Amino acid sequence: MSKFLLILHVLAAIVAVGPVTVAASRFPQEARRALADPDDPGAASTVRQLHRICVAYAWVGTAVPILGIATGASMGVLSSTWLTVSMMLTALAVVVLGGLIVPGQSAVVACLYAPKTDAAPLPGREATVRLAMLTGVFNLLWVTVTVLMVVRPGSTTGA
Repeated sequence: MSKFLLILHVLAAIVAVGPVTVAASRFPQEARRALADPDDPGAASTVRQLHRICVAYAWVGTAVPILGIATGASMGVLSSTWLTVSMMLTALAVVVLGGLIVPGQSAVVACLYAPKTDAAPLPGREATVRLAMLTGVFNLLWVTVTVLMVVRPGSTTGA
C-alpha cells in the first residue's frame, strides 16, 4: 500500500504543482504586457487564464500534502525531521500561493476587466514585481521540499 500511495503522491505533485508553478511564473510578465496595453483583449485574456490555472491547480494541489501524509503514515516516517520540515515548508507554500499570489493576481485581473476611468488607475509595475518575487519564493519552497523528499537527511531507507 505504501508504494501505491507514494506513486499517487508523486503523480499528484507532478500534475498539480508543475502547472501552478509555470502559470504563476508566467503571470507577472503577461500582466506587465496587459497593463502596458489595456486595450489588447488578448493580453488581458491570457492573464485571466493564467490566474484561473493558478486557482484551479491550487485546489488540485491539496491532494499532494494529503497523499504525502498518508504515505508517510503508511511508511512509519511521520516523525522524521526531514518530513516535518517538508510539511512546514509545504504549509508555507500554501500560504504564499493562497494568501498572497492568488489574491494579488485577482487584483490585477480585476483592474484589467474593470471599467476604464481616470479615478481607478491600473496597478503599476510594483504589483507585478511583487508577484514575481512571491512566485520565486513559492517555487523555491517547492524545490526545497523536492530536495528533502529525494535526499531525506537522516533517513534509514538508504537513499
